[in-house]
Amino acid sequence: MRQSKRTPSHRIWLDEYCWEERMASHKRKRQDSHSSERENKTRRTYHHKTFEGYISNIHYLETRNQNQRLEYRDGYLVDYSADMTWDTNSHESTYKDRDQDWHHYSKSSGRSGVSGRSGRSHHRRKRSRSVEDDDEGHLIYHTGDMLKARYEITCTLGEGAFGKVVECIDHSNDGARVALKIIKNIDRYREAAVSEVEVLEQLKTLDCNSKHACVRMIDWFDYHGHICIAFELLGLSTYDFLKENNFQPFPVDHIRHMAYQIIRAVDFLHKNKLTHTDLKPENILFINSDYDLKYNRDMKRDERKLKNPDIKIVDFGNATYDHEHHTSVVSTRHYRAPEVILDLGWNHSCDVWSVGCILIEYYLGSTLFQTHDSKEHLAMMERVLGPIPRNLLEKTKKRRFVNRYKLDWDVHSSSGRYVRKHCKPLKDYLASKGEAHLQLFDLIEKMMEYDPAKRLSLEQALRHPFFSCYHKKRRTLR
Repeated sequence: MRQSKRTPSHRIWLDEYCWEERMASHKRKRQDSHSSERENKTRRTYHHKTFEGYISNIHYLETRNQNQRLEYRDGYLVDYSADMTWDTNSHESTYKDRDQDWHHYSKSSGRSGVSGRSGRSHHRRKRSRSVEDDDEGHLIYHTGDMLKARYEITCTLGEGAFGKVVECIDHSNDGARVALKIIKNIDRYREAAVSEVEVLEQLKTLDCNSKHACVRMIDWFDYHGHICIAFELLGLSTYDFLKENNFQPFPVDHIRHMAYQIIRAVDFLHKNKLTHTDLKPENILFINSDYDLKYNRDMKRDERKLKNPDIKIVDFGNATYDHEHHTSVVSTRHYRAPEVILDLGWNHSCDVWSVGCILIEYYLGSTLFQTHDSKEHLAMMERVLGPIPRNLLEKTKKRRFVNRYKLDWDVHSSSGRYVRKHCKPLKDYLASKGEAHLQLFDLIEKMMEYDPAKRLSLEQALRHPFFSCYHKKRRTLR
């Protein structure tokens, strides 16, 4: 019998943004967009950054139990080791999965991120009495329901803050299966969905032959106040695969294949003046996550090996064009670049840092920077990558992080001991001295350069020796 393994605390995720600041961001971006339209006569008017702002008044509770990481956030006591959120007012628990977004657009994910609170919105659109919403703004539907006389709902794939994702039969396309994202009937979510649709439409035009590994939008429509977006149905997210495989690392040859496709896809975005801003394993899905099962005698457990490591990048709701307003905070915590934490501004290079974090996670099977505190995050970076350059600390607006042009960090505190225990220099994570392993770590080190001006670009990354086998193939094709 297989032994179940508790989900490691490093994968628990908490939404780090507040809606008041998001809505303020929407207003600024709408003004910026309209101004840009008048000046440049562009057709885009709705590129709103969905997630902005960092929840303040976070009280970090240090504990002696290394497996328990607690925080108070907006009335919730969050235990990152238990995958559970406790409402301190009602003493009732609600599960809150870290991965609330795109990895639900898969055939077999079936995991949902349930909101810890519910509330009635006063921003619903008028609609037919025959169509109903629940108290949180989700569309109430049943198996067999037809939307737009085309999409027949077969099952729910997942649920998140934005809405729900369902699997449908597309009766206008020979019964093909699609993933349909049904956005809540609330204005702020509608605006974010409109932004995502516009980005997806442009990507579809720019990549008409689907040469780059970006998810393809099939259709979108407004269903009684709910923006619905139809996508190709994909497999599990890379995070879900890791999770279901007991967080066993991917083989280096699979990492190479996935890395090349990820870097090529994001480089395509950068060349078209787009920054993804939310790259993470949850937003990278396998096209087909079928696997072979083998028994590991040493570990005494079954292990899964992918049959096909082809991937696609998803979730463009936070994608930002170069000319648009850049919010101060982007990226999910574990994949956030140092310039974002230090409030130095950001550009395409923040995606490069995120990709570096993703690759080392594929190699280790676990997150490199497991923390929910900005200063502790910077201390972890120094433990892994060495001291943060003085010129960056001199320019930061976050003066509370700095003392005499060095990171203000007490290595003897409880947090200091936690960092020393859970982090080590990057080279110490090497599992082998083989050439492929050394090349991968050299690539990661260059992608995780502190100074964004010195950080490797993705175009340069594609020419790295780690991808030499792809260079030979390209020369042969020519």
